[in-house]
Amino acid sequence: MKTRSLNDDRQSENVWARPQMLVTFRAEIMPGRSREERTYRIETVLPNSRVMLEGFPGEYRETAFEGINFLREKAAR
Repeated sequence: MKTRSLNDDRQSENVWARPQMLVTFRAEIMPGRSREERTYRIETVLPNSRVMLEGFPGEYRETAFEGINFLREKAAR
């Protein structure tokens, strides 16, 4: 039986993304595109904390995206 180490606990607490979550690429990465054009849904979160997106190829780190604002959708309503 495998026991969880302290590092495993820290990694699980430090997850910045979840599947189906919306993320927006930073404007510097996609200049000239609106926020809506830079926004994609996360398909998969990889063990190395990178994400794969729906409809956009590649693996991306947290730093490729704008900071997560969980209240943005509520404010838009």
